[in-house]
Amino acid sequence: MTRWKKLLLLAATALVAASSACGVAANSNTVQVIGVWTEGEEAAFNQVKQRFEEKTGIEVRYQGTRAVEQVLAADVQQGAAPDIAVLSSPGLLADYARRQEIKPLDFLEQQAESFYGRQWVNLQRLGTGKLYSVAVKADLKSAIWYRPASLPSPKPATWHQLVALAASQNTPWCLGLAAPPTSGWPGTDWIEDILLHSAGPEIYRQWAAGTLPWTSTPVRQAFQDWGTLAVHPGGIQGGAPAALLTDFRDAARPLFTDPPGCRMEHQGSFAMGSYQTMHLHNETGPRPQPGTDYDFFPFPGSGASEVSADLAAMFNDTPQARQFLDFLVSPEAQQIWAGNPNATAFSAGTAVPKDVYRDPVRRKVADTITSGKPVCFDASDLMPKTMTGAFYRAILEYTADPAQLETLLTRLEDTRKSIPRADWLNVPCGQ
Repeated sequence: MTRWKKLLLLAATALVAASSACGVAANSNTVQVIGVWTEGEEAAFNQVKQRFEEKTGIEVRYQGTRAVEQVLAADVQQGAAPDIAVLSSPGLLADYARRQEIKPLDFLEQQAESFYGRQWVNLQRLGTGKLYSVAVKADLKSAIWYRPASLPSPKPATWHQLVALAASQNTPWCLGLAAPPTSGWPGTDWIEDILLHSAGPEIYRQWAAGTLPWTSTPVRQAFQDWGTLAVHPGGIQGGAPAALLTDFRDAARPLFTDPPGCRMEHQGSFAMGSYQTMHLHNETGPRPQPGTDYDFFPFPGSGASEVSADLAAMFNDTPQARQFLDFLVSPEAQQIWAGNPNATAFSAGTAVPKDVYRDPVRRKVADTITSGKPVCFDASDLMPKTMTGAFYRAILEYTADPAQLETLLTRLEDTRKSIPRADWLNVPCGQ
């Protein structure tokens, strides 16, 4: 074989190999998904994806990790982004949208408009005029959990009544702030709820959008009110050191001992998933039952509720990714989530019947999320990543030493001023 024939043969072989590789990529009948769901949540999600695979023949390859933001950032930087990512941070998704790394979901506009209420569609637009995400799983944040047998009725309807109730109890609050790599966020929920219910949705919106200074009276008062209610000697089970070291998923264990080590927990509706793994009385006792052994009352104050959601966005526009997103926001998929007894998933869609939720506590959560009453998204999830991280750290430092509040607020304000105006999200609140 001459030298030229060898070169032509090598070139032809390379061309065939390249064509084969392109053919595999073009005809690949898979969709790559990364999300925050692990353990019980991942098992529930597997039921959703299995139903999709049965219907379409498309394989869903899912990676679940609690460090989803960090893993996703590394994948995007390396040019290996998944087809779909599920994040709880609209602020982070908006950053990807500004860099044109996620695709607008124009093909889902009509379905989203009919499936969700106007408030949820506005959120999913990420402060733009286009739909960039869909809420595949929602949670209620404005909830205070308690043992029905241990707290008197009626439940507090005002802030002053809540303070009086907490003061009347022995070690009233369960609190865990440890949540690597984002420790501190359970405390941000406290500040957000207090600000929303004391200052109202418009002030809350301004703060989340970066136009209200951290040193302003409403924000300072929210921290001080949290200190008055909980972050003081005797206010938290085990004190501040325990709160800083306790995983948020374990914080309510003392709630179910005899006598209870804590009386109330401020936590999102996903707390029910942790409660299902705990025991009454001791480690060999029965599992707590919703409605009988635990329940919640709304955070007192304004009629608005703080909510959060796991939002799906598309990094690679493929037919398979489109089909999967379309399925995720269908009543069928959402009912699989909601009906799973081991998951605490709630749909933001109004088409999911309430009888899918298997107990009265879950139905009460679902009613609040989809009632059409004012909802405001978790502010720290709306904020730019730099601001969110600073907020988490400030919570940890304030819990350790409330006396340094002014220093912390000044530092947070300096961070706010350092972030370009274009990096902030302006999402309607309670509208």
